[in-house]
Amino acid sequence: MSSPSFEPRRAARLAAVQALYQMELNGDDAESVTAEFIDHRLGREPEISGGDADAEFFGAVVRGVPQHQVEIDQAIAKVLSKDWKLERVDSILRAILRAGTFELIGRPDVPARAVIDEYVELAHAFFSGDEPKFVNAALDKLAHRKRAREFGETPPDDELQF
Repeated sequence: MSSPSFEPRRAARLAAVQALYQMELNGDDAESVTAEFIDHRLGREPEISGGDADAEFFGAVVRGVPQHQVEIDQAIAKVLSKDWKLERVDSILRAILRAGTFELIGRPDVPARAVIDEYVELAHAFFSGDEPKFVNAALDKLAHRKRAREFGETPPDDELQF
């Protein structure tokens, strides 16, 4: 596990995945869900946020995913097997992949390996099967495309950043 200084971000990621799931399930918008979580849930419901969440980081992820959802979903689709469509992926797993992809593309301040590790840990919180391995494989492939320099590789020409 990460050092204690990262706990607020870990809690923010957990809450963000839950918020993204709620948004997809209920059709809620990012602003209202962000406000609901910050005003009523973060730090108040341990099963929701896992502790004192970094509210600013939480809001950035929850707002960033729908703002860049087309690019995020396209990036995820590129790393999935040809036989898999993102729509076939479990909705919680989709939320995890979308949040992780947002961080890999839109948060260069967070190291790629940390993003992968954090979202694999989150997948373990929700799933006991092969889903964490799936998250690891997908985010690792994506990280090598979007953050190639962090792995000592040459970035592909066609990769966009937001």
